[in-house]
Amino acid sequence: MLIKKLNGRVCSVEVYKKFIKRLIDIIMSFFGIIVLAIPMLIIALCIKLDSKGPVLFKQKRVGIHKTHFNILKFRTMRTDTPKDAPTHLLKNPDQFITKIGKFLRKTSLDELPQMFCILTGKMSVIGPRPALWNQYDLIEERDKYGANDVRPGLTGLAQINGRDELEIEEKARIDGEYVKNISFILDVKCFFGTIISVVKHDGVVEGGTGELKKERVKK
Repeated sequence: MLIKKLNGRVCSVEVYKKFIKRLIDIIMSFFGIIVLAIPMLIIALCIKLDSKGPVLFKQKRVGIHKTHFNILKFRTMRTDTPKDAPTHLLKNPDQFITKIGKFLRKTSLDELPQMFCILTGKMSVIGPRPALWNQYDLIEERDKYGANDVRPGLTGLAQINGRDELEIEEKARIDGEYVKNISFILDVKCFFGTIISVVKHDGVVEGGTGELKKERVKK
């Protein structure tokens, strides 16, 4: 009887991972694009008025099974910003961020164009945040937990547990915890947890990877 229950649970989890999760992604991204079309147009206009350059920012990121895809974001930095450099590795990231960009990054509104990536199957609503193609340390750490073998997400478990403040090793471990325990309930927790984090601006530190550990060391 116990074995049947366990098999049934495993089966339901697999069905969610392979079919239901993707269906939810399609529905949420499709309606999200429609509902947020006007706000996104307003954001695009503000970006154009604020600084020279394109409205959207494309960057090569790591997708499922370490394939590469171009992520879409609203441009928040100047066009002379070093290409493919993680923000935490820039000497002074604030000098490159535009006025409207600072607001967009703080509120995570710069991530909205990724709904198109979700709709086309490159990303999921919930999953590990896609690493830059040259973030070899993070990619290697995620390999230990199988976190490179799922679709990257608009948000995820790490984003509600420290976000920019997490060290690479801790971020990869939390991503692995998500992959191991993927379920509808966990995705709902991550979704609403993200909304709370965005409202509170939790974990947003420009160039601040590992800030939690630094704070512990200070104490």
